[in-house]
Amino acid sequence: MNTLRVGLFTECYRPIQNGVVASVDALAQAIRACGHEALCVTPNMPGYHEAHEFVVRIPSLPLPTRTAYRLTLPFVTNERVAHALARLSVVHAHSPFVTGWMGARLARRLRVPLVFTYHTQLEEYAHYFPFESNVTRNAASQLTRRYANGADAVIVPTEAMERHLRDLGVATRIEIVPSGIDVGLFSAGRRREDLRARLGVPDGVKMVVSVGRLGREKNVELALEAFARLEGPAHFVIVGDGPRRESLERMTQRAGLAARTTFAGEFDRSALPDVYASADALIFTSTSETQGLVLVEALATGLPVVAVDSPQTRDVLGEFGAVAAADPAALAAALAQTLARDLNRARISQVTAERFDGRILANRVLEIYADLTSSAPALAVS
Repeated sequence: MNTLRVGLFTECYRPIQNGVVASVDALAQAIRACGHEALCVTPNMPGYHEAHEFVVRIPSLPLPTRTAYRLTLPFVTNERVAHALARLSVVHAHSPFVTGWMGARLARRLRVPLVFTYHTQLEEYAHYFPFESNVTRNAASQLTRRYANGADAVIVPTEAMERHLRDLGVATRIEIVPSGIDVGLFSAGRRREDLRARLGVPDGVKMVVSVGRLGREKNVELALEAFARLEGPAHFVIVGDGPRRESLERMTQRAGLAARTTFAGEFDRSALPDVYASADALIFTSTSETQGLVLVEALATGLPVVAVDSPQTRDVLGEFGAVAAADPAALAAALAQTLARDLNRARISQVTAERFDGRILANRVLEIYADLTSSAPALAVS
């Protein structure tokens, strides 16, 4: 295969920390490790200075809502940037918004393949927009369908998401490639008593952890309701931040859980392996994910998972996790059973590493690139 020059167009990137950013970074690093070039194209973030030459920042404006995300202005005035974009041999979009449409237009102009990874069920985020919910959900579905059908290939992380896109009317080629992680980083996580103590977990007490953005779609309220019903000594550590943090803190006060709950804030990604490894179970209550990278990270450290039942979560967990209805009592029962079991954490970690190794999965993405460029050789750029 000739050296590929891949443009990864993403609405969301550093300094934001979430599953999309982690997925894009893992893919970019793996592409480069295979001897190809990967250029991340993403909105400018005022006050954040990018240290890497393989990241291109596009002018942006603040959105009218309380969010860290920015509105991309799809203009390139820098000659060096324009030259770099003109040399791309594949455009890989990670968002169907302005940055994604910028990538789509560039792909058409350069006559190179357009690949789209479906990271987000946009209709599940309708509550962030100041419009009637059903109208917003319908518009989000139409946006996804239109963008996906304009791509040469769509990558989804789970079989459930392939079915979902087909139900939305997506007719283009779909490939199932999970979002991978650095399995070496997460499998190296170690249980640390000093970390547990710093997180407020007393000696001899089970540590239940939730990791993710504290937004409505993550449904952390349900996790708190389930934890409140859990019998026996346990402490709940909530890792992450977001617009629901204050209301969640008030909820713990009203429920009498404040002494047994720690709001730990965001952790640097490099510190997460020890957080997972120091816990006794992860509770996962979101049903809005396309995969849920948190699930993969936790399993890679060997941490047992209790999750709200959804098709995509079942796809990820396989045999290594307990699923329950979105009901506090059902989740509490599943959590109690998981905490009481003596699970083989090394086995959980090993199987997860085999399924979600970022390097192996990146090779599958590279195979898709190669197929697209070879099936239309006139489009390929050497």
